[in-house]
Amino acid sequence: MSKLVLRSAVLLLIAGFATPLLAVDQATKKNAYAQIEDEPGLPRVLLIGDSISIGYTLQVRDNLKGIANVHRPPTNCASTKQGLQQIDKWLGEGKWDVIHFNWGLHDLKYVKGEDSQTITSIDTPGAHSQVSIEQYEENLEKLVSRLEQTGAKLIWRNTTPVPVEGSNGRVPGDAAKYNEVALKVLKNHPDVVVEDMWTFVKPNQDKWKTSKGNVHFNGAANKALAKHVSDTIQTQLPKK
Repeated sequence: MSKLVLRSAVLLLIAGFATPLLAVDQATKKNAYAQIEDEPGLPRVLLIGDSISIGYTLQVRDNLKGIANVHRPPTNCASTKQGLQQIDKWLGEGKWDVIHFNWGLHDLKYVKGEDSQTITSIDTPGAHSQVSIEQYEENLEKLVSRLEQTGAKLIWRNTTPVPVEGSNGRVPGDAAKYNEVALKVLKNHPDVVVEDMWTFVKPNQDKWKTSKGNVHFNGAANKALAKHVSDTIQTQLPKK
C-alpha cells in the first residue's frame, strides 16, 4: 500500500469517528435549544449562558422534571455585549420565578476587530478581549439591573476557569479576574445568589475538560455541573 493511499485511509477513518462526535454535539445543542411547553402549576426557570450552560441544560431540565419548567434562549448567549442587545427578547413576556445567568468566557475571549465575535489567537496582531474588563463591569451592572426588573429570584453562576495550559484565544487566570469584577458588581445587588462554579470546577478540570486547552466539558462534567446548578436553583424556587 502506497503512503498516499495509507494516509487517505487514515484520514477517512478519523473523519468517520469525528462525524458522529460532531453530530452528537450538534444534537445536544439542538435539543437544548428546543422550546418546551410549560407544565401547568410549576415554577418557570430561565437559564441564560454560553456553551457551558448549553452543555448542562438538558440534564438540569431532567433533574427538575416535575419540579420546574426549565427554559433557555435558543442560542448561545455569548458575551455581555450580545446580552445587552438581546436580553429583552430572551426574557419575553412571561413571568419568571428564577433566572440563572452567566456571561464571561465570551467576554474575555480574544477577537480581532470591534464587531467581531470570532475567536482568535492572543498573539494575533490587534487582538483584544471581546469585552474589556472595564466594559464588562459596566455591561453586567446594566444586565443585572434589567433582570431585577422581572421580579424573579436571580442566581449568578460565575465563569468557569480557562485551563492552566492556556486555550486558543483565552488567557489562563482571566476568568478569575472577570469573576472578581462580577462580585464587585453584585455588591450593589445583595439579593442575587452567587453560585461559585469556578471553585467547583477548578480541582476537577483536568479530568472534566474535553481535551487539552479546551474550556468545554465532557459528559461526566456536564452531569456534575447540572446537579450543582439544579441544587442551587431548588433553593430559590417558590415554597409550596
